[in-house]
Amino acid sequence: MHLLRSRSPLCFALLLLLALSACATNNSKENERQLKLASLHYQIGVDALGKGLLPKAFEELMESDKIRPDQPAVLDALAYAWVLRGDMKKAEAAYLRALRMGAGAATQNNYASLLNRLQRYSEAEKAARIALDDPRYANQDLAYINLGNALFGQKNYDAAIEAFQRARVFNPDNRLADLRLADAYARAAKPMQAQLLFESIIRTQPDNRAAVEGLVNVLMQQQRINAARQALSAFSRATTSDIDRAWAIGSINKPGQP
Repeated sequence: MHLLRSRSPLCFALLLLLALSACATNNSKENERQLKLASLHYQIGVDALGKGLLPKAFEELMESDKIRPDQPAVLDALAYAWVLRGDMKKAEAAYLRALRMGAGAATQNNYASLLNRLQRYSEAEKAARIALDDPRYANQDLAYINLGNALFGQKNYDAAIEAFQRARVFNPDNRLADLRLADAYARAAKPMQAQLLFESIIRTQPDNRAAVEGLVNVLMQQQRINAARQALSAFSRATTSDIDRAWAIGSINKPGQP
């Protein structure tokens, strides 16, 4: 009896240790389950976002954020969903939350894009440059486009041209970089470079209205009215959009215009 009594503290300690170990194991399993559940909601939300199912995307992404708060990837996706919904204030709040939680260059670049949209160009330039500071970031061309847009918005056209040219180096197939570079050439009073680039885009994308508009503006600045009308006429035949066709025909026939 005395022997059993003397061992009771040891027995109690062993039982306590076993209980704590079981509790820790259960907590670990529960954390793992929550992590998987949050990841599942995130994947479903991103898939819905890609398909344009905005209410479903919000439902899934918000649920993921509720289960595992402050996940940078979830917050980045939520921010983009808010952009699509047109609520730039909530989009910015989500991006800033993601960045505070350690989000990387991709989110920094997405934030730069939002700031350009808000015409906060000096802030957009800073965000784009931070994204470009990470050489591991895969979409360097997109970051250079955002940098170029920010510089363009500040009327620093020569620097914008350099940024758009860098974007083309990283991705020669990025037609948006070509288009923005042509716009920058036009604003920098380099009409021939602008014209050649607009025409290059149109050769591969004859229904690209933005390129046609840019070309027409450059031709009109040079008083080449017939050439501008020809470009509009060709576009009206190439486009499959009734709205764009009506715009082209209306522009051809508008007094004082091509």
